[in-house]
Amino acid sequence: MKKIAVEEHISIQDYIDYLYTRKTPPRIEVLDDPRMGKITRDWLTPEYYMDMPLVTGGDNRGDISGIHLRLEDMDKAGINMQVLSMRNPGIEEFEIDEGITWARRINNELARIVDTYPDRFAAFAMIPWQDADAAVKELERAVKELGLKGVKTQSHIKGEHLDKKKYWPIFQKAAELDVPVFIHPREPCAEMLKPYLAYPGLAGAGWGYQAEVGLHAMLLIYSGLFDAFPKLKIILGHMGEGLPFWLFRMDGKGGTPGIKKKPSEYVKDNFFVATSGMFSQAALMCSYLALGADNILFAVDYPPESNIEAAEFIDHAPICPADREKICHLNAERLLKLRSP
Repeated sequence: MKKIAVEEHISIQDYIDYLYTRKTPPRIEVLDDPRMGKITRDWLTPEYYMDMPLVTGGDNRGDISGIHLRLEDMDKAGINMQVLSMRNPGIEEFEIDEGITWARRINNELARIVDTYPDRFAAFAMIPWQDADAAVKELERAVKELGLKGVKTQSHIKGEHLDKKKYWPIFQKAAELDVPVFIHPREPCAEMLKPYLAYPGLAGAGWGYQAEVGLHAMLLIYSGLFDAFPKLKIILGHMGEGLPFWLFRMDGKGGTPGIKKKPSEYVKDNFFVATSGMFSQAALMCSYLALGADNILFAVDYPPESNIEAAEFIDHAPICPADREKICHLNAERLLKLRSP
């Protein structure tokens, strides 16, 4: 069955080199952890992220320069297309001029790869969220001129979540362009990070990533964002960062003042969840029963996760063929307006 994977990471060596050599990182040190070094208000140190390998098996398949190896991996697993996005750390932490410059460079490079392999790749744009006006302009350029299919953010922006009204023009533009916003995990912001540091790995995929993005999604719901822009679509990876499990509980018994619907209704109406890095049939069944097949997207979380494992997972899921086809490719084609070769 045709498969389109929607959370697939890539990098550009020039960007990684820039992170290493940048002389004035925008950081304010707030914590000092013996495992990760200085923890900062704006982001974890670039050195921490550089310890997270771009490559698998000692090669460069995580970088644009290794695109041929990426295609080989896709072919072995029967994955027809990847929707590419830049890996952490994002450009959102830079000063405005830097963010604008790197957004354009990254989006141009992503568009070049898509143009070279139009049947194998699509891509999500990077935008300078730290300046809403510049972000709106770059999002419009990326979608209308470059043909990118949405926008990705690495969750909070220098410790701020996107429920703040200054970010809403970006969501408004995404809704107008009819493209989704992908909220990708990162460690919790500095104000929330300290309890996680007692145990290695807790701030990452062990718990912190999903706790951060799950909270972020709920902040967007409670803020009234989806009442203002009811057609806006958000993608969450890793089977929804826990939200499908909590639909009953999040509605409570006393209502939610200030918004028009129950929180669970916004999850069902405005969110898509991807299977990336969550190859658990129990988790899939939870999302499947809670949201329905129309709201689930196939994804791998490549290169850290295995294309083959992801493909075998969805191929053996206890769901009907029609719903498997929705999850594997039809939903992505509909949401991202992908042409079917």
